[in-house]
Amino acid sequence: MVDVTGDPRAPAGTVVKSMDGSAERTLLITLTGRDRPGVTSRLFGTLAEFPLTVADVEQVVIRGRLVLGVLVAYTEGADIGRVWNATEKVATDLDMDIELSTGRNKRVPKRSGRLHVTVTGAPLMPAAMAGIAARIAANGANIDRIERLAGNPVTCIEMDVSGAEPERLRAGLAAEAAEQQVDVAVQHGGLHRRAKRLIVMDVDSTLIQGEVIELLARHAGCLDEVAKVTEAAMRGELDFEGSLRERVALLAGLDAAAIDEVRGELRLAAGARTLVRTLKRLDYKFAIVSGGFTQVTEALVDDLGIDYSAANTLEIQDGKLTGRVTGPVIDRAGKAAALERFAREAGIPVSQTVAIGDGANDLDMLQAAGLGIAYNAKPVVRQAADTAVNVPYLDTILFLLGISREEVEAADAADASL
Repeated sequence: MVDVTGDPRAPAGTVVKSMDGSAERTLLITLTGRDRPGVTSRLFGTLAEFPLTVADVEQVVIRGRLVLGVLVAYTEGADIGRVWNATEKVATDLDMDIELSTGRNKRVPKRSGRLHVTVTGAPLMPAAMAGIAARIAANGANIDRIERLAGNPVTCIEMDVSGAEPERLRAGLAAEAAEQQVDVAVQHGGLHRRAKRLIVMDVDSTLIQGEVIELLARHAGCLDEVAKVTEAAMRGELDFEGSLRERVALLAGLDAAAIDEVRGELRLAAGARTLVRTLKRLDYKFAIVSGGFTQVTEALVDDLGIDYSAANTLEIQDGKLTGRVTGPVIDRAGKAAALERFAREAGIPVSQTVAIGDGANDLDMLQAAGLGIAYNAKPVVRQAADTAVNVPYLDTILFLLGISREEVEAADAADASL
């Protein structure tokens, strides 16, 4: 590839020319070794002594080991032999390995279909990564970058993928994810992903653990009957409004004081506070929409600083539940309408919303949002949503938005020091 001696290890002082006479070529410098302060500065300080331009740079540190790649371009007449020797001296001084290769500075055609593929596992096994990578390759796509977003309590890896048809890749990776028992999300890259600004979340079995109506039913002594109807409704086997009215009717006569007791029994999903706290730091708006009851969701609004909420309201007379709800029922269509209303009130396009839910009554909301996430959801919901999260940590959703565990912890530490 290199003229003059035929040996790419040309001696100092040799002028390197391309064999076809082109005026510009490239040199790729890759340094590998123990990470420490000053490595990047030292390399670029040396390169600054030569008539080179920086074409590309990538750097990654894994467990204290640095891989730094620098692609520089040079024109005919550059003394690349001296550059070669100078960079090798840097590597020797730093006790690092170095690899150098030359080539033509060809323009690389831009690959279409840039996507983010996020893989989450607890644990994440090599076989899962092998299967995911094989599916990407089988789609004729290329992995351009890999980055770890989290290592505990789940491992999350994000890949930038180019050259893939999104729906075909999503289908293939969904099948592989099921086989490998990991979560895989496929999203469009670029500004589209970063634009998400309103999070709308279901409450029962999503933001909180369990179902509020079942907690009330336990106090009323009708838990088994209510749970059976709830399960069928979440699978989409029953009309939600009809099933809600049927379950609420079983609560007739329950003392309203039981609602206060249920509020005290609520348990947030693991990672819920981290999710809300982190997104609100980034000026996201946060909303909850529930087929449950305002008498309970209002406490969550106050506790978490939720911006918008919608839920059903239990009718209470003479200090007891009547077995009815008042006003329009927040059902499947009602949740989607609430998402659109919240977006209007926030001045945010629906395309910049994220919806999170687990049951069939969340389907319209998930499909209306810019990104619909099925969280530990029923099969019918996982199949219809843009992506699914099947680990019991709600803050895993942050990784789908490109926010790493390290960034979250750093922000928490900064707040704690104030």
